[in-house]
Amino acid sequence: MMLTVGISPCPNDTFQFEGLYLGEIQTGEHTLQFHFQDVETLNQSAQNETYDILKLSYACYFSVAKQYVLLQSGSALGVGVGPLLITTSPLTHHQIMQGKVALPGEQTTAHFLFNRAYPNHPNKVFIPFDLIEQAVLNGHVDAGVIIHENRFTYHQRGLHKMLDLGAYWENETGLPIPLGGIAVKRSLPNTLQHQIQSWMAQSVAYAFNHAHHGLSSFVKDHAQEMQPDVMQQHIDLYVNDESKHISAKGMQAVRAMGTFLGAKETLPWWL
Repeated sequence: MMLTVGISPCPNDTFQFEGLYLGEIQTGEHTLQFHFQDVETLNQSAQNETYDILKLSYACYFSVAKQYVLLQSGSALGVGVGPLLITTSPLTHHQIMQGKVALPGEQTTAHFLFNRAYPNHPNKVFIPFDLIEQAVLNGHVDAGVIIHENRFTYHQRGLHKMLDLGAYWENETGLPIPLGGIAVKRSLPNTLQHQIQSWMAQSVAYAFNHAHHGLSSFVKDHAQEMQPDVMQQHIDLYVNDESKHISAKGMQAVRAMGTFLGAKETLPWWL
């Protein structure tokens, strides 16, 4: 059976999925067809049930929970990993509320966290995450919320961190930040769903077991122009023990997010 897989080209995803992509993890009679998309496109794909297996923002998951179930491996979740609100110079809370703010997608966890800190903000624009820094520098927006590798490089361009939205969440809840997870279609046979969970756990283990070999060509090729040290920082920040197997506290964090969004676990959210 051919299974479609949607992930981002970011180092944390390619690092974790490399074992599966390269065929190092045995999947029996099943083959995987990979598609690489930015996080908001993946969130939209979840709404359309485009892929059998996909990475999505936890903030998006609750709207597709009837169609997808979460794996316990492959999460991006932790402490100190959250999106950052940046500007060209310090602004007051009032100025942020009055200004135009760029975000990396309506269904992203970054948008959810921004809404926690700046509820009912009236002037948000949604653009691809890799264009946000330049939009702030050009003055097209007054502030922007950055994710992924941009959190390691924004200061090199003279940008100012107004608020660590992850730290805001941590202070509010005392819980780690649930950024994104891996989900599979509920319509797949239950035995296959559990096989996919096993493959994912093996692929994450493969990644950690080979980490001492340095960055692979697979990770480098998909990261495009990203510098090797930034790729490594990216992996080190977003891939951790929660990626191997989500903890009880990690699940509590996801459930807290679901509660804030008005979601109810009418079906189990995890395999």
